[in-house]
Amino acid sequence: MSTGAGPVCGMPTVMHVRCPDRLPEETYREVLEQLAELSPVVQALPPTAALVELRGALRYHGPDTSRLGEMLRVRTISRLGIDVRVGIGPSITVAATASAQIPEPGGVLAVAPDQAADWFAPLPVEALHGIGPRQAEALHDYGIHTVGLLAAVSPATVQRLLGGKAGRTASDRARGIDPRPVVPRALPSSATVRCTFDQHTLDGTTVRATLVDLVVQLGRLLRRRGQAARALTLTLRFAGGTSWEKTRRLTEPSAHDDDLRTLAYQLMDAAGLQRGRLTGIALKGEDLVDADQVARQISLDAAREARLVAEAAMDRIRDKFGPGVIGPAATRRAC
Repeated sequence: MSTGAGPVCGMPTVMHVRCPDRLPEETYREVLEQLAELSPVVQALPPTAALVELRGALRYHGPDTSRLGEMLRVRTISRLGIDVRVGIGPSITVAATASAQIPEPGGVLAVAPDQAADWFAPLPVEALHGIGPRQAEALHDYGIHTVGLLAAVSPATVQRLLGGKAGRTASDRARGIDPRPVVPRALPSSATVRCTFDQHTLDGTTVRATLVDLVVQLGRLLRRRGQAARALTLTLRFAGGTSWEKTRRLTEPSAHDDDLRTLAYQLMDAAGLQRGRLTGIALKGEDLVDADQVARQISLDAAREARLVAEAAMDRIRDKFGPGVIGPAATRRAC
């Protein structure tokens, strides 16, 4: 689905991207990376949406915003195997409302500034981005069923119906007034991998193998993001709903399996498991930093250097053939 005028004066400059529901965090971050290739101004809206400021992108890629949206879809489909819904408009409200109007699995809807009022008018009032179910119900009770009718009602009346601030915001947005900028925002500085056991487990070998697998997943996730963790948090969940959690810091920031595994083992040993029936394990890398900010220490440990070279080679193999194609022998791949 793709509509919108070609290069005209006053092109829309905001893109709102909706990913499929229940998207894994790693894939969501990869979508953000694709967006960053279009524009340096990307605002993450986790867990599955994002905003992009297009002004710089239009100067580089040309003024056809629909083409830019389709370019993004081609990239996410071919590189990540997912489709996205892309709304483009002169403001965050118009772009976000447009993306919600696109049926799944994906498409592009670009609304030019001079078309926004006419496009908004027939939409049901609940389709306006930012209008919740209770607000929509209050407007329906007053006979306001479309965005066009909401725009026609005096702001004072809308404020009486929805409350001062909410009413002013709804009235402004129905009229196309939304001065909010796209603010660059990254995701929180943590990364979590987890496993839930199909059955309660007491088997120490299974637990240790699962932990190794989580370490490998977390290390790969951090390296793909170009990040390193300063600390690890291990969370163990037990039958009956209880849990145990502990955090320890690494001696220096790292995203390497060896370093993460050593600390993860220390955390597991600190738990002092005996006969606890585990239902799940989570491993979180915290206080993340850019890998480029981590000083590369000269090592005299030839074995460690060889393992780092092997780790990089395994990452390339996983990128090409899939994450489960290679890894330590003592891992549990059921998670």
